[in-house]
Amino acid sequence: MLVLLGIIVTLGMVFGGFISHGGNMDVIIGALPTEAMVIGGAAIGSFITGNGGSIMKKAGKGLGHALKGPKWKSDDYKDLLCLLFMISKLIKTKGVIALEAHIENPEESKIFNHVGRVKDDHHVVDFICDYFRMTTMNFDDPHQVEDVMLKDLEKHHHEESEGAHALAVVGEAFPALGIVAAVLGVVNTMASINEPVEVLGALIGGALVGTFLGILISYTMASPLASRLQQIIDEEAHIYDVMKDFIIAHLHGQAPQISAEIGRKAVPGGFQPSFYDLDELLNEIPNDVYA
Repeated sequence: MLVLLGIIVTLGMVFGGFISHGGNMDVIIGALPTEAMVIGGAAIGSFITGNGGSIMKKAGKGLGHALKGPKWKSDDYKDLLCLLFMISKLIKTKGVIALEAHIENPEESKIFNHVGRVKDDHHVVDFICDYFRMTTMNFDDPHQVEDVMLKDLEKHHHEESEGAHALAVVGEAFPALGIVAAVLGVVNTMASINEPVEVLGALIGGALVGTFLGILISYTMASPLASRLQQIIDEEAHIYDVMKDFIIAHLHGQAPQISAEIGRKAVPGGFQPSFYDLDELLNEIPNDVYA
């Protein structure tokens, strides 16, 4: 919602200042439909030209994502640490064979169903299941697993960022598209050179609206939205760092409580539970989830 607030404040201050200085909104309103058609149509067309279908879908979803904000909250990180702790404790107490039923069918697992929203994100669940499944296949060298994880996370982050990058490119193009609209307006003005001064003035003013719109949309809407989306993607990537650090600590032979503490250190500062809060949560986990 802060994104919408920012746009409202921007438009209010820009047009409020224009009106307060004696500006005539009739010129802008009159030119707005055609100028917006040229600029918006060119932006959409160039976006389609420069991107594949999958990237356009990511960009479309990304706009909604930028408006809603980051997905993960403090409780989600707590749930994730509890989930990883339970898996690690199960392996330590009953062996990796006991884990197979949980990672092969997480939808029916008591361990996965003990936590909240994190179990509903298929990327998170797949990441956990894939790397703990490797331990059941004796691929448990922490250094090799970490190398694979880093490459996997780099690929995932790159793919998640494609939509934001595509939006940023379009955002940077809006000033140039505004010039295109302005040039067309000047061409239209020159075709009416014999008209009275007041008519020419309105035509020139309408042409300048194109330049104004291109710059306004680029620097106060499109580019900030793309930047905000990238910020959200980067912030949400921290949840994978938590999983990575926990699993690597587990593979190094650390006790579940120590692995949980190492994972806790990777949680972003604003969402990080205290040592005592996490310890209390882990102690409250019922024993029947390991059955």
